[in-house]
Amino acid sequence: MAFIPTSAGRLVNVPGSPVFEVAGIGDDAVDYLEAWELQRRVHADVVAGHRPDTVLLLEHPPTYTAGKRTEPHERPADSGGAPVIDVDRGGKITFHGPGQIVAYPIVRLPEHVLVVDFVRRLEEAMIATCADFGVATARVPGRSGVWLRGDELRQERKVGAIGLRVAQGVSMHGIALNCDVDLGWYDRFIPCGISDAGVTTLSAELGRDVTVAEAADAVAPHLTELLRWDAYIPTADIEHLPSLSIPVGSLGA
Repeated sequence: MAFIPTSAGRLVNVPGSPVFEVAGIGDDAVDYLEAWELQRRVHADVVAGHRPDTVLLLEHPPTYTAGKRTEPHERPADSGGAPVIDVDRGGKITFHGPGQIVAYPIVRLPEHVLVVDFVRRLEEAMIATCADFGVATARVPGRSGVWLRGDELRQERKVGAIGLRVAQGVSMHGIALNCDVDLGWYDRFIPCGISDAGVTTLSAELGRDVTVAEAADAVAPHLTELLRWDAYIPTADIEHLPSLSIPVGSLGA
């Protein structure tokens, strides 16, 4: 089944799985505050039982969002004109912008599913999406999101971020996967509060352009599968390597 987010609206869906809706990508990218208000409305409807579990797929204009654990020194000294918005999710500060597919799963967590399992399922969906493009990723213990392994030449590099809030048993916020983001935006702050690692994109790793539309089409089936709440085999973690003597800014972090 294809999920082809070429325009705003509801996508083809699988019975028994969340409804996928494209809020806007490309020229229709959604202002962050507008998307946050949309999340609130959808969240209220899901809590009330007025609509099914829903995953919003979208792209944002350049925006920094600061989660509840963001320290003052982690904020950009110069945001390059992008707004810096304090949000009600967990985690620290991150960037959203053109070239990044964002998925906001607004779904009711079953009673047997802990929030940590939900986080791991969303990470696994990003890992599987990266694998579809031929990029091997995994988790790094103690660090949220999805990473590429470091070696003697390059630091570990984060390609997918995650930040969530669960209220009344229903989630908000979600995941962001870097497709072809301008990594210069990451030079302006400490991404997710981690100063000894890099940030990358699928395009940078593959040496070809990976579009947001391609990534949205790839991630939706994996989210569908993992949000059925069936058992799955998680990808093995990456062993964290000691910090290398490579300037973080040179990797776009």
